[in-house]
Amino acid sequence: MTVRPAHTMERSYRTVAIGGMSAALDPSGALYWADAATLIVADLHLEKGSSYARSRTFLPPYDSDVTLARLAEVVARFAPRRIVALGDSFHDSAAGDRLSAASRQTVRRLTDAADFIWISGNHDPQPPVDWGGTVAETMTIGGVTFRHEPSQGAVEAPEVAGHLHPVARVSGRGKSLRRRCFLGCGARMVLPAFGAYTGGLDIRDAAFRGLWPHRADVRAFLLGRDQVYAVGSVPAFA
Repeated sequence: MTVRPAHTMERSYRTVAIGGMSAALDPSGALYWADAATLIVADLHLEKGSSYARSRTFLPPYDSDVTLARLAEVVARFAPRRIVALGDSFHDSAAGDRLSAASRQTVRRLTDAADFIWISGNHDPQPPVDWGGTVAETMTIGGVTFRHEPSQGAVEAPEVAGHLHPVARVSGRGKSLRRRCFLGCGARMVLPAFGAYTGGLDIRDAAFRGLWPHRADVRAFLLGRDQVYAVGSVPAFA
């Protein structure tokens, strides 16, 4: 997989090749495909905080506002013609009803700004489209398939997915740092979760191993504040 640094608006991202796509990995956790003017994000999990509150686990009720503000900032920087949300955009089937008026207005601005596609996820098999956009189970653009859950086994066609919320831990100088990350190779990429309250699954977990059988080119790309950091190949997948 070819990797090179690039810069936009004082942010440093990584450009990688996935199939025939040259994609920018942004520090926000979004992926941008310039040739197709397409921005891709995964796992917004809107209204996760209010969902937890219903089971009396109380979190500050601002996750949707924060998540949507971050997405709006990324959209403003890249000005895409198409936005693809890779499923689990809403934390549950009633999450859309619990969005604040301000969050609803932000969603409407985002869906008005570009051709917005909501990919179905396991949390939101029927995402609400009251504020624009269209729903699809998968979407294929230029030979690359975008879906919620990555397929298992050898890659038959290039794909980009979410669902697994990859995180990686790096250590050095007596310190350890755990960060969300992109994880993949030139044929399959799993995006980090974009939502403010989304957790993460360590890339050494068994759930990842079946995605890259016998490939030695799987790499993790950690999200920093203003930069994406490429770490070496992941030994567990070699």
